[in-house]
Amino acid sequence: MHNTPDKDAIALMPPFMRLALDRIALVTTKTEADTAFAALAVASAWGFDTESKPTFRVGESSDGPHILQLSTPERAWVFQLHDPACRAVAAELLAMKGIAKAGFGLRDDRKRIIEKLGVEPADILELNTVFRQRGYRKDMGVKGAVAVLFQQRFIKSKKAATSNWANPRLSQAQLVYAANDAYAAIRVFDALGLRSGLTGFSG
Repeated sequence: MHNTPDKDAIALMPPFMRLALDRIALVTTKTEADTAFAALAVASAWGFDTESKPTFRVGESSDGPHILQLSTPERAWVFQLHDPACRAVAAELLAMKGIAKAGFGLRDDRKRIIEKLGVEPADILELNTVFRQRGYRKDMGVKGAVAVLFQQRFIKSKKAATSNWANPRLSQAQLVYAANDAYAAIRVFDALGLRSGLTGFSG
């Protein structure tokens, strides 16, 4: 069994170099979604995550996801899912077979996508499962994975994490937070050497 670095050890590591805003595209319209589709469809794998407006009251259910993030090693796209035409393109991307969609803690994301977008995401790869298969005991999460593979500290803003993802206008902090969750996932995917096993991939 392998151990993961603890919080104190991770705190001493240099920061993970995140994607800056000039490599993050906000997608809110059909035209922007079509442009994103063309760029993403030629990739063999994406980092993948979603964000939903937090619920704070007992019994309150979320109507998320409100945001879908997809990333290649070069850039990320943050889809807002308010617009039906934009949502349809997002659904089409997630249903595409033959492209690995890698991320952490995706069970809840998958369930919400089926409910909201009406599609079963194809070829999803839960990175926590890969780490478990390789002898790590507990769920790794993005912070642990970045620490193990890159000896770097992945910075997550709690304020951004619990912000209102249903807002029509996302802040720059929200964009950077959302995009980098997906970007870190594709970087981890590549560092694990998973591209070599993509032939006939099935999630």
